[in-house]
Amino acid sequence: MDQLLAIRAFARVVEAGSFTRAADSLEMPIATLSKQVQALEAHLGVRLLQRTTRRVTVTPEGRDYYEKALRIVHDLEDIDSAFNTASGTPRGHLRIDIGGSTAREVLIPLLPNFVARYPDIRLDLGVSDRAVDMIGDNIDCVIRGGPLSDSSLVARHLGDAEMITCASPHYLKTYGVPAYPQELCNGHRWVSYLSPQNGRAFPFRFMKDKQKLELKAEHRVGVNESNAHLAAAVAGLGIIQTFRYAAAAELQAGRLVEILHDWQPQRYPFHLVYPQNRHLTQRLQAFIAWIKDAFPSRLNG
Repeated sequence: MDQLLAIRAFARVVEAGSFTRAADSLEMPIATLSKQVQALEAHLGVRLLQRTTRRVTVTPEGRDYYEKALRIVHDLEDIDSAFNTASGTPRGHLRIDIGGSTAREVLIPLLPNFVARYPDIRLDLGVSDRAVDMIGDNIDCVIRGGPLSDSSLVARHLGDAEMITCASPHYLKTYGVPAYPQELCNGHRWVSYLSPQNGRAFPFRFMKDKQKLELKAEHRVGVNESNAHLAAAVAGLGIIQTFRYAAAAELQAGRLVEILHDWQPQRYPFHLVYPQNRHLTQRLQAFIAWIKDAFPSRLNG
């Protein structure tokens, strides 16, 4: 038995909560992973995992062994990272998750620079507005906008995005151009952005001369993905609030028109987050340092 490989396999099953997800993240056949865990259990003489047809749970002995073994895995990663640092070449697999319009308009246009600077880092980019299981899915970091509610995450502030209120010319011709926010509640149609976490519609928020205003109304259409949300406005379904960078091309082409210029929504914070117990590999450190410099230029562009 390769004990180190077996420890890595066992740790991944604990984190993923599934043999299938663990095998996928390690790029290992599930039969091989299962044999590694079984060999480790035989070597230790204890049951580490309790398996049923539906789920995998960690035994008390397994939880204790995982916490101790994880320190060994991190120590080894530190040793590997030290040698990589000496050679000046961060390498390995980096998994990042990011929202749809932010991936399209901000991160992806910047990535050629990162790829050229770090040719030995392999990137997997998960693009979705939905919340992800960073530990279970073995994701190194997530880039998200909005207030942070999970205290178990480490957050690095990347900048604040300007938001606008807009609609298509056809919609404005049909329903008129509102002169102040309260008009939105009188016969106008909203295309609400629905929280991917709970399905609730985000209210429309405005600010003028430090005066804050929040409006809630029943929407005709709700969308929980940022690119589709923008497309709904272009199609004339109603008024939206979105990021200026997301709507920039549509505004320039005349497919959307900005309204309520004097009532700008508050700027929207963006963060890069990762779990507190995530080992900060050299490749993740390189990505964080790079994106903190590069991201604001596109976020406000």
